[in-house]
Amino acid sequence: MRLADLGERSGVPLATVKYYLREGLLPPGRRINATQAEYDESHLRRLRLVRAMIQVGRIPVATVREVLAHVDDDSLGLTVRLGAALWALPHPAGEAPGAPAEAAGPSRETAGPSREVAGPSRETAVDPHRAAADLLVDELLARLGWSAARELGALSPAHRALVTTLATLHRLGYPLDADDLLPYARTMEQAAAHDLDRMEQLPTPREQTEYAVASAALFEPVLLNLRRLAQCEESNRRYGL
Repeated sequence: MRLADLGERSGVPLATVKYYLREGLLPPGRRINATQAEYDESHLRRLRLVRAMIQVGRIPVATVREVLAHVDDDSLGLTVRLGAALWALPHPAGEAPGAPAEAAGPSRETAGPSREVAGPSRETAVDPHRAAADLLVDELLARLGWSAARELGALSPAHRALVTTLATLHRLGYPLDADDLLPYARTMEQAAAHDLDRMEQLPTPREQTEYAVASAALFEPVLLNLRRLAQCEESNRRYGL
């Protein structure tokens, strides 16, 4: 299809499609002649993903570019590819300025098993609430048997975000313990398995990683609102209207 057809099929204005091409968010098409290129279904799929990340997910263009660079890196195994793309996404409540540079994504070295569990971050030495949250997360991961998450520790943006959130709750007088968190973690374990089951229905690692990114960036509000609806329903069962 031509560029105008790509814009028409995707519902994205032609000027926006051209902007995405200039910014490297959309791969160039196959050259037909000096002034025209041809695009295929993979461009349409990518264009829809980019538009969703920017317009719905409110993800900055520079971050989208970084995420997509990992999505397109065929030199990576699937686990590292998924991890790098997901780590590059914004993480609610956790990413403070000055996060370690190596935490931008998992390298081949950090993605695999390590000899030691990653220790508490330097911040825990001066913040007792964060120290308590660090210990809580480590205990929780140990009880869950999530060895990979435990080994990566504070290298993971999701780990840092969880510690930050729990430290804030502790500081405000709403402390939690591992017994409180275990049921939620087990539910998320089932959700993750379902996510990967759906992802594995796609034919290529690139499409699978695109799906994982779209799910992380766009689907989490669905989970949040399902939880709130479930709370409303359970409240009605217990207490009536």
